[in-house]
Amino acid sequence: MKTRRFPILSTVCTMLTLIMALLWIFPIYWIAATAFKAETDTIALPPKLLPWPPNFDAFIYVIQNSPIFRWYVNTIVVSVSVTFCTILFSLMCAYALSRLEFAGKHVIYAALLVGFMLPFGALAIPLFMQMNKLNLVNSYLGLILPQIATPLTVIVFKQFFDEVPRDFRDAALIDGASDARILFGIFLPMNWSITWAMSIVTFIGTWNNFLWPLIITNSTTMLTIPVGMTQIQSAYGIAFAKTSAIAVLASIPTVAAYLIFQKRVTQGVMAAAGLK
Repeated sequence: MKTRRFPILSTVCTMLTLIMALLWIFPIYWIAATAFKAETDTIALPPKLLPWPPNFDAFIYVIQNSPIFRWYVNTIVVSVSVTFCTILFSLMCAYALSRLEFAGKHVIYAALLVGFMLPFGALAIPLFMQMNKLNLVNSYLGLILPQIATPLTVIVFKQFFDEVPRDFRDAALIDGASDARILFGIFLPMNWSITWAMSIVTFIGTWNNFLWPLIITNSTTMLTIPVGMTQIQSAYGIAFAKTSAIAVLASIPTVAAYLIFQKRVTQGVMAAAGLK
């Protein structure tokens, strides 16, 4: 007679997962709840877990007293431009490193790996000095150009291209196809899942980027949403409800993008996980 063993390990893992999920969700809930409170209620003791009835004064104040729609435009322009250019240039760079033979190929790939390991903060000052010499401070180009170079995206695409059989390219070359046609007509359609995943990740990362827009902009009209959040204050210091309200407004596009393309992102992650 077989004895049924109680899955202790499975139960422990499930409980730990639930605890971690609650720890991750609660701050998000608290920000959303604070946004619907009156400013005086945000410091009340004991704190109210459920803001009822909801108060929309913080949202009204943010919309009426800040250029939030201009910040939205700035962030959309920067995020879309960075995402498009990053994916385009990364595809071409990855294809060249994977399929073409040229001098310095391994040096370039080694430089990409080093760039992947370097934190962006270490490059912020040199990048600012370069943008200043080019008179691109407080401009869209100054916001966009330094964020285009993302070694991780190139590395991911290269690893995928390395797995594609060389017969595809050889057959296309025999038929007279150029490398550009091979990349965008053969390799890209085979790579849609990872391309979508990297596009969404790049878009969300650019939308939430705080450090570089803070450094490169010096006027209120050129701020992006994450930096603009720091401008919402009251005469007595930090306005918790107003800051939470603009945080909620700032997160709507990224949440919507992920929910709409969630299936694409999941497929891309699963495809990337299958790479050697």
